[in-house]
Amino acid sequence: MNPLKSRLLIAIAGIIAVAALALAWCFISAGYLVDIWWFESLGYLFYYWQRTLYRYVVFLSVTLLFFLIFFLNFWIASRYLGTSGAAPAPARNGRLKAYSEIVKLFRTGSMRIYTPLSLVLAFPIALPLFERWEQFLLYVFSPAAGVQDPVYGKDISYYLFSYPIYSLLQRRLLIAFVLLLAGLVLLYWLERRLLSQHDRRMPAGARWHLSILIVLIFLIEVWDFVLQRYELLYTSHHQPLFYGAGYVEMTVVLSLVWLALLLFLGTSLSAVYALHNHKALKVFAAFAVCFGLVLSLRHSSFLPGFIQEYWVRPNAIEKEKPYIQYNIQATLAAYNLGGVQVRDFDSARIPADSEDPKVKAILRNTPVWDGELLDDVYKQLQELRTYYNFPTVDVDRYTVNGLYQQVFLSARELSHNQIPEAARNWVNEHLSYTHGYGAVMTPAGQGGDEPMTWFLRGIPPESEYGFRIEQPGIYFGLENYSTYSIAPNDAGEIDYPKGNSNAMASYAGKGGVPLSSFFRKALFAAYFKDRQLLFTGQTNDRSRILFRQNILERIRAITPYLLLDRDPYLVVTPQKLYWIQDAYTTSDRYPESVPVDSPRGPVNYIRNSVKIVVDAYDGTVDYYVFDAADPIIRAYNRVYPGVFKPADRLPAELAAHVRYPQDLFAIQMAVYAKYHQTDPEVFYQQEDVWEFSKTYQGREPVTISPYYLTVDLIQPGRFDFLSLLPLSPKGRDNLRALALVGCDRPHYGQIVVYNFPKGELVYGPSQIYALVNQDTSVSQQFTLWDQSGSE
Repeated sequence: MNPLKSRLLIAIAGIIAVAALALAWCFISAGYLVDIWWFESLGYLFYYWQRTLYRYVVFLSVTLLFFLIFFLNFWIASRYLGTSGAAPAPARNGRLKAYSEIVKLFRTGSMRIYTPLSLVLAFPIALPLFERWEQFLLYVFSPAAGVQDPVYGKDISYYLFSYPIYSLLQRRLLIAFVLLLAGLVLLYWLERRLLSQHDRRMPAGARWHLSILIVLIFLIEVWDFVLQRYELLYTSHHQPLFYGAGYVEMTVVLSLVWLALLLFLGTSLSAVYALHNHKALKVFAAFAVCFGLVLSLRHSSFLPGFIQEYWVRPNAIEKEKPYIQYNIQATLAAYNLGGVQVRDFDSARIPADSEDPKVKAILRNTPVWDGELLDDVYKQLQELRTYYNFPTVDVDRYTVNGLYQQVFLSARELSHNQIPEAARNWVNEHLSYTHGYGAVMTPAGQGGDEPMTWFLRGIPPESEYGFRIEQPGIYFGLENYSTYSIAPNDAGEIDYPKGNSNAMASYAGKGGVPLSSFFRKALFAAYFKDRQLLFTGQTNDRSRILFRQNILERIRAITPYLLLDRDPYLVVTPQKLYWIQDAYTTSDRYPESVPVDSPRGPVNYIRNSVKIVVDAYDGTVDYYVFDAADPIIRAYNRVYPGVFKPADRLPAELAAHVRYPQDLFAIQMAVYAKYHQTDPEVFYQQEDVWEFSKTYQGREPVTISPYYLTVDLIQPGRFDFLSLLPLSPKGRDNLRALALVGCDRPHYGQIVVYNFPKGELVYGPSQIYALVNQDTSVSQQFTLWDQSGSE
C-alpha cells in the first residue's frame, strides 16, 4: 500500500477514535452537562461553578493537609534511618535481611514510597471533612451572631459554625497522628533491630521525632477535653423538665473534665521524659493511674448520679434554678420568641351587635369552608377537563372592590397522571400537554347555602371583580410533572379547551434549556433514556426542554441546604402567577436550647430567613432574605454572594402577599406552650403548661393547627392578616390563651399572646363544639342534613 495512503488511513482512524471517545465521554458525563445548562438557564451558572469548585477546594485542602502530615514525617524519619546516612552492614539472617529491605525503601524511596503511601492514608481520613464541605465553608465564612451563650459567654456563632468543625477535625487529626506514630514506631523498631546487630545506637533525632509526635497527640487529646466542656451544654439528662447542663454537669462533671485534662498533661509530659530517661517511669505510671481513675469517674454515672440523688434532688429548685434560667433564655432566643407580647384579653372589646360595621368586616373575612372540602368543590366545578387538577387550596388576602378581603385560591395545574389512558403517548405527554392554565378564587366568607361567589374562575380566567392575568400559563407548579416537556414545538401545545376543540399555544417564556443543536438533543436523550427525543421531528429552533417543573424539586436542586415549608402558596398578579415558598435555616448546635423534631431530624434553632419566589410561567427562582439577623443565612450570603437578595427588592405586588409560615408558628408555639413560664421556680413546678386546643371531626378529637384569619387583634381598628392558634391548659379543654402572629407589615412576625384569666372558665373549641351539638335546633338540622346525604 502507498505509504501516504497508509498514513492517511491511520490519521482518519485516529480522528474517528478520538471523536468516539469524546462522544462516549459526553454521554457518560451527560448529567454534568445537563446540570450546567439548567443552572445557566436560571442565571445561576456562576453559583453552580462556585459550589462545584468549593467542594473540591475543600477536599483538596484537607487531603493536602493530611498528606503533608504523613509525607513530611516519613521524610524526616528517612533522615534518621541508618547511621549518618550510611546503610548498615549486610544482615546475617533472612528476617534481618527483610527488615533491612523495608528500612532501605523508606531511607531511599522518598517520592516513590512516601507519596503514594501518604495519599492512601490521607484520603480516607479527609473524606468525612469532604462530605461536610459546606459546613466547613460556613465555618470559614461565619459571621459573629452578636449573642453570647449564657454559660461560657461565647458568641453563638462558635457553636453554630466552629464547634462542629473543631470536633470533627480533632477526631481526624487524632486518627492521623496515631496512625503516623504507629508506623514510625514500627520503622524505628526495625531500624533499632538492625543497628543492634552492629553495635550502633538509635540516633537521638529519631527519639526526639517520636517525642514530638507523642506531644502532638497529647495536645490534640487536650483539645478534646477542652471541647468536652461545650458538649455538656447539650445534655438531655434533665429532660423532660429542662434541657442542657445542670448543677451536676457544671460542678461535678466539669471539675472532672478539668482534673482529667491536668492529669493527662502530666501523663503526656512524663511519658516524653521517660522516653529519654527510664528513671521517670514511676512518675509516668503514677500520673497514668490517677488519670485513669479520674477518667473512669468522668464517664461513670456513679458519682454524678450519687450527687444528683442525694445532694441536688432534695434542694432541686435552689441548685438547678440558674441552669433552668439558662435553658429558658437560650430556648426563647433560639426560636425567636424573645419579643413575644403578652396581653390580657378584654372581653369588653368584643362587639355584640351583628349590624355593627366592625362585626360585618370580621364576618366577611371569616373562613366558612374547610380547605379540604373547598378543594373538592373546586375540582367539581372548575377543573373542566380530566387532565386538570387543583393540588392545594391556599389562603391569602386581596383588595377586592376597595375592601381588604381574605380569600381562598388555587392553581389549575396540569396533571399528567390524569391524562386519559388512550391519549398517553409520547407526543401528548411531552409536546401537547405541557402546562396548566389559570386559577380560581373565592371569598373566605362564602356561605355554604348561598350561590357560589367567584372572584376568579373559568378558562380563560374571567372576573367580575377586577382580577386579570395577562399570562395565565402554569409550566411550573406543585404537580408531579412528566420527566420533561418540549415547548414551543411544531406539534402545538394545548393551551386550554375551547368548545369542541382546543386553543393552542406557543411557549414564549425563558424557562428551560434551548434544544439548539443535534448534540444537545442527543445528550438529553441519553440523560432521560428516551430515544424518541432524539428522533422527533417536532422540535424547532425556538424549542426549549423544560424539566424539574415541580417547584420543590427545582428549589432543592438549587439550594439543598435550605429546609422547605410544607405549604408553598400561589399569588395572582395582573401579569402572571407566582409561587412563594418559605424556607428555613436550622441547626442542632444552639447551646442550652431544647430540640424539636423536624423533617431533618432534631433541631434546636430555626429561622424563616428566606422567601423564595418561583415564576409559574418562566420557572425563574429568586431568593429574598427576610431575616438579615440570622447568622446562618448571613454566612451563606458570604459563601454565595449575589444569590440571596434583600427583602426590599421583592416586588411590591408580591410583598403584599407574603405571610408568616404556619409550620414555623406551630413549632414556636409548641415550644412556647412550656417556655412561656419564664420564672425558673414556676417552670420547675410546671404549673401552667399549655397544649394546642382540640376540636372534633365527626366524633374523633383532632388537634387544631394554626390557621389564617383577618381580624384587628394586633392593633385595634386595623384589620391584619394573622395566623392564630388557640391554646388550652395541658389535659383540659378550656381556652387558656390565644396566640397570633402578624403577616402584614408593619406587624409581620410580631407574636402576640392573649392570656385568658385562670380563674374564669373560657370555653375552648371542643367545648363550643359540644354546646353547638347540644342545641336542639342545630341537632335537628344536622339530622335532616344527614338523612339527605349532605355533608
